[in-house]
Amino acid sequence: MKISETNKNDARSILGPPSTTNSFDTDVWVYIERKTTVSQIRTLGRQKLLVNNVLVLEFDNRGLLVNKDFYDKEQMNKLKISKNETSVMNKKKSFINSVLTSLKRKINDPLGKRTAR
Repeated sequence: MKISETNKNDARSILGPPSTTNSFDTDVWVYIERKTTVSQIRTLGRQKLLVNNVLVLEFDNRGLLVNKDFYDKEQMNKLKISKNETSVMNKKKSFINSVLTSLKRKINDPLGKRTAR
């Protein structure tokens, strides 16, 4: 994987489809490799994490690789998780959500006689 040389098609042919893509930016691909031990009776079914690797590939708008980051188990243990929360970007309900909520109300109160709580 070479930056500015490898494209999305090359990455897909070498590594296969990504494990996940960024919801907001489809040009960020994430590959996850995770291996655990087989559970044993003496460990009460707990599994030990052997391998936990993550490869993050970022492509530009032309599909060329512009950045790649690799994280192994030790590097992930050093990451600090932020306590901040992300605010909701779009507070409007989706059309489907509105339709389903309306249907639920009509099923629960078909005659419209219950008072709203």
